[in-house]
Amino acid sequence: MGARTTRMTRRRAILALGGLTAGPALAGVTWLGCILAHLPPLDLTAAQARSTIVLDRAGTLLRPFATADGRWRLPLEPDAVDPRFLAMLTAYEDRRFRAHPGVDAMALLRAAGQWLAAGRIVSGASTLSMQVARLVEPRGERSLTAKLRQIARAIALERRLGKDGVLRLYLALAPYGGPVEGLRAASLAYFGREPARLTLAEAALLVALPQAPEGRRPDRFPEAARRARDRVLDIAAARGVVPAADATAAKAEPVPHSRKPFPMLGPHAAETAVAQEPGRAVHRLTLDARLQARLEPLVAERAAALGPGLSAAALVIDNATGEVRAQIGSAGYFDATRSGAIDMTAAVRSPGSALKPFVYAMAFESGLAHPETLIEDRPSRFGASYAPENFDLTFQGTVTARRALQLSLNVPAVELMEAVGPARFLARLRSAGASILLPRDSAPGLPVALGGLGITLTDLARLYAGLARGGEVPVLRRRLDGPAAGAALPRIAEPVAAWYVADVLRGTPPPESALPNRLAYKTGTSYGYRDAWAVGFDRRYTVAVWLGRPDGAGVPGLVGRTAAAPLLFDAVARLGGDPEPVPRPRDALVATTSALPPPLRHLRRDAGPTDRLRIAYPPDGARIDLGAAEGLPAGLALKALGGTLPLIWLVGGLPVTESDRRQAEWQPDGAGFVRISVLDATGASDSVMVRIE
Repeated sequence: MGARTTRMTRRRAILALGGLTAGPALAGVTWLGCILAHLPPLDLTAAQARSTIVLDRAGTLLRPFATADGRWRLPLEPDAVDPRFLAMLTAYEDRRFRAHPGVDAMALLRAAGQWLAAGRIVSGASTLSMQVARLVEPRGERSLTAKLRQIARAIALERRLGKDGVLRLYLALAPYGGPVEGLRAASLAYFGREPARLTLAEAALLVALPQAPEGRRPDRFPEAARRARDRVLDIAAARGVVPAADATAAKAEPVPHSRKPFPMLGPHAAETAVAQEPGRAVHRLTLDARLQARLEPLVAERAAALGPGLSAAALVIDNATGEVRAQIGSAGYFDATRSGAIDMTAAVRSPGSALKPFVYAMAFESGLAHPETLIEDRPSRFGASYAPENFDLTFQGTVTARRALQLSLNVPAVELMEAVGPARFLARLRSAGASILLPRDSAPGLPVALGGLGITLTDLARLYAGLARGGEVPVLRRRLDGPAAGAALPRIAEPVAAWYVADVLRGTPPPESALPNRLAYKTGTSYGYRDAWAVGFDRRYTVAVWLGRPDGAGVPGLVGRTAAAPLLFDAVARLGGDPEPVPRPRDALVATTSALPPPLRHLRRDAGPTDRLRIAYPPDGARIDLGAAEGLPAGLALKALGGTLPLIWLVGGLPVTESDRRQAEWQPDGAGFVRISVLDATGASDSVMVRIE
């Protein structure tokens, strides 16, 4: 009798529900109107806060940063989400999400009916919009007034943001346990992938977690997470969102038992970008995430193999654009034993022999030498006490300039530096944009040729990229959203001289097991085995690597050729494609030693004239109007003082006229900057840079 009475009571309550809801509904609407009228404007400032993110050139996430309050909340657009996740989310949480105005009246009636029928709460009626309202304006109280306030906020959110805007907020704010908020952060934390690449099982788990983010965390409660995931799959299959067979197969997939670290590619570059523009939410860099991911473990592996305390760095530059495609600042950002937080691409170090190619470039463009000029590698003394020796303590005798640079011989480099002039050499490096640091209280001297100065890996890489670009040094571009470089770029060498150096370095003997005559490269080892360098380039890319201790301590056996060069060649192999040689300028003089003009056949130190050779006209830095704007310019008069006749005049490193007088004339082929050099019978030379207009 008692059970029958209970059933009759419930039946009467259900039949009376329609009549009973009319009055309360009217009262609820009135109450809701009052709440809407008295609610302050909705403040979305805190809800719209996102983690700062750094992206690569293709939009791949390199590194996110936590928000100011320590949360991981990454920006995400609905179209960057696996469609199956969105379908299961609405099927599980809010089937009529696209139809209701923020509150689902049918769900409210259903929940009320179930409550009356069962005598307890069977299901809720919260919509996605109401959940977002709770996340935007969290309140601890649980009352009818609080629920009506939530409904009012949900309706206001939909009016203000629309369906996609509400969904966007849910995807960013939904809790997933601990400091992880939003779908993208959760997808990366639990599965190590972006939300667009989720499996069906992964998507179902991420639908389930926000209902009880702490109680279902898979890294703490994997069994609870599995049960919640499987329930989402069952509901999705029952409502036709996914095939039943797919749901069954997805249940067999294990749930993750730990959180994964967030992406940390190019950490030094990312950190610098954020420090430079702290107010920017999204930073787009020129880095290539795939290349960065291939090079970072390579650099770390090589540093570890060389011993404890060593670090390494690498830089890859696109020669055509000056864009930095990869930047590895250390052998491990979090490795304190290797001072991994220090960006060694920006550290000032001694380059050893890595600057020798630029000494040769200046000698080539000044008419002092040609790659086939013979030069002496014998015991020599410069000044009162400077007597350089080669690395292996031997001498090669008479060699070509080509061979001297390929073997990195010291005496020929110092001899050319003496002819070029250390002060002039340093001025050229600085005018090309390199920051040069000399030892305290020291004047530029001949040891500069062998690395007696300080330079960063970044500046050294830029100078080598200049050789690949015909002498024009690029301004490095690190941001895709940054300004483009200006039209006027500095030069490190004239086009012909730059190609001479590139052609010579392409013949440098490669490391063991590497193919010869493919990559133009040079190594360097600083005094005391503190730094090992290798820089290589082809037409497309310049790659520079450094190894050593960040604290500057010496490392016995740390040599550029044996330590840095193998790393360089392995890094270049990861770029893909075969190295392409730098194109030869049409004015380059390709000849044997015997076919060179007599003064270029042999470099002589001791044959300078009493009356020093110098160019009297045109003066260095002059702008000369020869009518180039109206057509073919008029001839340019050339005049020299001093020296031993005959004289050979060169433009851009190429002989243009030979004269037994100190006056000559040259016919320009157009406007622009040109370097004019003169060479006398003893090998003495002088050079000026002028602009033809």
